Amino acid sequence: MLLVFACSLPAKLQAQAIPFQHAIELALQHSGTMAIAAADRVRAHQGYLEARNTFLPTLYLGSGLAASYGFPLSIEGSAPTIIKVTSQQYLLNFAQREFMRAAKTEWRASDVRSEDKKNGVVLDAAQTYVELDKITTALHILKQQEEAAARTEQLVADRVREGVDSQVELTKAKLVTARVRMQAAENQGNAEFLRTRLAQLTGLQPEGIQTSTETIPPLPEVSQEENLAQRAIEKSPAVKLAEEQATAKQFRAKGERKAANYPSIDMAGQYGLLARYNNYDEFFKKFQRNNATFGVVINFPFLSPTQSAKAKAADAEAVIARKEAEGVRAQVSAETLKLQRSVRQLAAAREVARLEHQLAQADAEAAQARVEAGQASLKDEQSARLSEQQHYMALLDVSFDLDKARMQLLRSTGELEKWAIPGR
Repeated sequence: MLLVFACSLPAKLQAQAIPFQHAIELALQHSGTMAIAAADRVRAHQGYLEARNTFLPTLYLGSGLAASYGFPLSIEGSAPTIIKVTSQQYLLNFAQREFMRAAKTEWRASDVRSEDKKNGVVLDAAQTYVELDKITTALHILKQQEEAAARTEQLVADRVREGVDSQVELTKAKLVTARVRMQAAENQGNAEFLRTRLAQLTGLQPEGIQTSTETIPPLPEVSQEENLAQRAIEKSPAVKLAEEQATAKQFRAKGERKAANYPSIDMAGQYGLLARYNNYDEFFKKFQRNNATFGVVINFPFLSPTQSAKAKAADAEAVIARKEAEGVRAQVSAETLKLQRSVRQLAAAREVARLEHQLAQADAEAAQARVEAGQASLKDEQSARLSEQQHYMALLDVSFDLDKARMQLLRSTGELEKWAIPGR
C-alpha cells in the first residue's frame, strides 16, 4: 500500500476520519447503480413469472351490455351479456416452454449483472478513497516543499544583496517555488474533486470526509506464475453475463422454431348471463339465462412464412450472442494477463522509486552533516531536502498506480469484495 509520510494529521481531522471499509459499505448503500441493479432484478423476475403464468388460468369478469334491435348480433366477438366470465390458459405449448426457459435465464443474468455492478461500485469507491489518501499525504509534502523553497528563495535573495549570487540564481529559486505552488494547487483541486466524488458515493458531506491510511487493507501480492487469466474467465461476472445472455437467446430461438413447427393446445372457457331484452327468445327455440362453454383449442402450424422468418432471425441472434460471449472470454483473458504483467512492471518501478528516494534521503542527511561541519551552505541543504521530498512524491505516485492495477486485477478474478469488505 501507499507509504505513510512522517507528518501526522491534526487530532481534529483524525477524529473525523472515515475507515476504508465503512466508506465502501456506505457506497454500496447509497449507490444509485445498485438501486438500478435491484430494479433490473425485479423486472427480470417478473418477466419470468409472466412467461410461466401463461400455463395458469387467466380469468376476466366483465359485462357485454347492449341494446338489440332484431337479431342479437355479437359485440366484440361475443353475445351481449349482463355478466361475462372468460378463462384462458396454455395447456400444451412447446414454444412457450422455451420462452419460459429464456426468461428464467435472463433472470439469472440479472443476478450476475447486479454482482458486476456491485464490483464496479466497490472498485470506484476503493480507488477514490486510496487516491484521496495519497493526495492528502502529497499535500502535506508539498506544504513542506513550499516552505523549504521559500526559505531557499530567501537565502538566495540575501546572498544576491550581499553580492555572492547573481540575479539569475534568485530567478531560479523563485521558479522552484512557483512550480511547487503550481503542483500544490493542482493537487488541492484533485483532492476537492475526489472528496466530492467520495461524498456522492457515500452520501456524506464533502467537508466531513477524511481518509484513514491505517484502515486501508494491504493488497495481496500478485504471482506471475499463476494462471490468473483462467481464474478471471471462471469468476468474471462479464463472462458469466455474456454466457447467460447467449443461453437465453438460444432458448428464445428454439421457441421461435417450435412456434413455427409444433402444435399448441389451449384451454378456454366462457360463461354468460343473458337478458331477454336482447331478443334471444324471439329468434331461438329455447332461451336460458345461464350459458357456459368450455373446451380446448388445438392449433397446427401449417403455413406461416412470417413465423419462419422470425425463427431464422432468432437463430442469427443466438449465433451473434454466442460469438460475443466468446469475444468477452478472450477480452477478459487478455486484459487480465495485461494487468498481471503491468503489476510486475509497476512493482519494479516502485522499487526504483524507493531506491531513488533512499538515495535522496541519504544525500539530504549528508548535506545536513556538511552544513554542521561548515563545508556547505544552508542553500545546499534546502536543495537536498527539496529533492528528497520530490522523490517521495514520485514514490507515492507509482505506489498508487501499482495499487490501482492490483485492485483492477482483484475485480477481474472475483476477489475485490473479499479484500475490500472482509467477513461480509
